[in-house]
Amino acid sequence: MAARLLEVYLDLLSQPCRAIHILLGCTNIPHTVRTVALRKGENRTPEFTKLNPMQKVPVMVDNGFVLTESDAIMKYLVTKYEVPQHWYPRQPERRARVDEYTAWHHTHTRPHAARVFLLEIINPPPPPGADPAADGLPVDQARLGRALSELEDTLDRLEDMFLRRQPFLCGDDITVADLLAVCELMQPEMSGRDVLQRRPGLQRWRGRVQAAVGEAFHRAHAVLYAVRDRHAAKL
Repeated sequence: MAARLLEVYLDLLSQPCRAIHILLGCTNIPHTVRTVALRKGENRTPEFTKLNPMQKVPVMVDNGFVLTESDAIMKYLVTKYEVPQHWYPRQPERRARVDEYTAWHHTHTRPHAARVFLLEIINPPPPPGADPAADGLPVDQARLGRALSELEDTLDRLEDMFLRRQPFLCGDDITVADLLAVCELMQPEMSGRDVLQRRPGLQRWRGRVQAAVGEAFHRAHAVLYAVRDRHAAKL
């Protein structure tokens, strides 16, 4: 019996989903994307809940093997499939650098960038049934100020701890760490906020990541750009 094709369940409004989408797009791993629209509650259907009782995306199904959590999925993919080793190096010290960043990512880059997005776009929420860029209640400026301050501290660490004098977060080549980070830092752009605007070093890093993955970056972020443009039109 032929092996079933790799399937990934994604919503490209989700930062980790975009990271997986980019990785698959630029490594040419054969796969099928199953779209799960979080804003429509498709993650709460009985069928999806059987795949992931946590009702979250992304989810990967590889010939019957189900895996959740973006970090685990990306590392599984680049370990199992024939892709360039730079994505998740086999050499122990270089691999440990990737693991070091991804562990830090989940308590720094991810929550701090996401909080800015949530305060400006999601909380307080738009009316029921409206699109993600719909107007809700006024933004809590005090909470937003604190969130931006936390994010600035994280951006400082990205520059002086991870990038330092190297082109990518974990060395001379792009890794899964760069994809996870750049997708998080793109998320506030839904409200028109470029959090790297005053950080030329991080802007150059973002440019290197985009150049390394090519059109896969823009394909993954098309839905984000659409939300950003709709939001800008309402201002």
